[in-house]
Amino acid sequence: MKYLFSFFVLLALTFDVVADTYPKNPKVDVLNYAFGVVLSDNTDEIQCSATIDVRFVADGVAVLRLDLIAASAALQNKGMTVSRILCDGKAVKYSHEHNELNITLPSASKQNERHQFIISYRGIPADGLKIGKNKYGDRCFFSDNWPDKGRNWLCTIDHPYDKATCEFIVTAPAHYQVVSNGLKVEETDLPNGQRLTHWRQSVPIASWLYVLGVARFATQEVDVFDNKSIQTWVYYQDRDKGFYDFAEPTRQVLEFYSSYVGPFSYEKLANIQSSSVSGGMESASAIMYSEGSVVGDKNERWRNVVIHEIAHQWFGNAVTEYDWDDVWLSEGFATYFTLLFIEHAYGRDAFLEGLASSKKRVNDFYQKNPDYRIVHDNLSDMSKVTTGQTYQKGSWILHMLRGVVGTEIFWKGIRSYYSKYRNGSATTADFRTAMEEASGMDLTIFFEQWLYKPGTLICNGNWQYNAADKTITISIQQAQQDGSLFAMPLELAIYLPNQNRPVVKTIQMDKPSNQFVIPVDAEPETVVLDPNEFVLMQANFGRK
Repeated sequence: MKYLFSFFVLLALTFDVVADTYPKNPKVDVLNYAFGVVLSDNTDEIQCSATIDVRFVADGVAVLRLDLIAASAALQNKGMTVSRILCDGKAVKYSHEHNELNITLPSASKQNERHQFIISYRGIPADGLKIGKNKYGDRCFFSDNWPDKGRNWLCTIDHPYDKATCEFIVTAPAHYQVVSNGLKVEETDLPNGQRLTHWRQSVPIASWLYVLGVARFATQEVDVFDNKSIQTWVYYQDRDKGFYDFAEPTRQVLEFYSSYVGPFSYEKLANIQSSSVSGGMESASAIMYSEGSVVGDKNERWRNVVIHEIAHQWFGNAVTEYDWDDVWLSEGFATYFTLLFIEHAYGRDAFLEGLASSKKRVNDFYQKNPDYRIVHDNLSDMSKVTTGQTYQKGSWILHMLRGVVGTEIFWKGIRSYYSKYRNGSATTADFRTAMEEASGMDLTIFFEQWLYKPGTLICNGNWQYNAADKTITISIQQAQQDGSLFAMPLELAIYLPNQNRPVVKTIQMDKPSNQFVIPVDAEPETVVLDPNEFVLMQANFGRK
């Protein structure tokens, strides 16, 4: 379904400029974090050494600001305590207040100057790294960094705008296995029953995607995709069920997104059972799922979670939102691309069933939160970074966009957007530009009304046959109680006698009350509004 917007009623619409409240510093670019972490069975305290390689993009930076939750009485003395910081091997001054670590540089930065900082600290994480017993009573260590909890144990620029490569060099008792992002480059047994495991992620990712899992695992090399390993990591007690559940559909999903969107960015794909998440967490190259994900029956619910988290490897991970206000670029995309794989692999009916379920959740949410917008406005409360609407309405917006520009152009725009921003960050405006360039259309109004404004579309209408001039008259009224107005194309399927396929016409609705006269060859048997279900709306439509 393609169309050009009518602008005569909505020309005055403009985008709000939004940006979350994190203190970004575009003059600083972290290139790599290498975390040396020591874990113990005797204490929950962790010892850390963070080696951080930094490039200063411009002159004049005198202080490097990092995020790290400080130990405090308010956290029952949990949190991190810094003992020393070196810059290029020399001790430097620093302050650690209000959970900010501010490091004074030896001298103000010069453009393209690079420095290496080594930060030594220790403490019991108040969050972010969960240390305790799994469902079998075995001690384990699992990260839970979403959305900004990584700062509880990792010293980083804890925001998606600054992506970096990472390494985890973990020393832990030798009865544990360790999994993290990227490729395992070393595993060495040490004296006193210890083992060192080194993982390296060579593709830059956002800090919330850093992952660490330390437990007694059963592991399996399930398959290979594009010369990259597909792995399963589950509790050893769940070996048989876990190997069965995670055998599919990982390879098929990787093949689909690689074919339709673009290359998979990472060195492996591991599916990991963990005790730190309740559903799934899309950590780059190493996805975590809850303990309950392993059931041994390959059920549809967890199958769809796997598809969703793999979709994130493209959207959220490889292409990351520059601001938290644009988080729909992660969650809305992963939700819709899950449905697209379902359409591809399991059929149109399964796809439409998913859309219908999503629509119901959008409408239920709207009844309770009528002012909610998909693109936030300077979000500062990170507990509200996502809602069900971010996922479900965000997904529907992409589906409607597909209807607006046509399926072929939709995929063209998606591939262009992914290619341009892969392994970087993007904004909603960046995505709009990519889709406009692919389609040759001005999509300002579409993005404004669905992403920057609240509300849903409600239509009441009818059709009437006029025998004298062999036409049908279509009347449609917008019935939103909040007074909002949408400009949207609507398809009509006109079913005529003795014809196997309907005649499909597209009308442009952009007024409170809309009327259209359409010539027909005979009296229709029926007329169906939005037959391909491309529009998120509640509609009451029938013959007058």
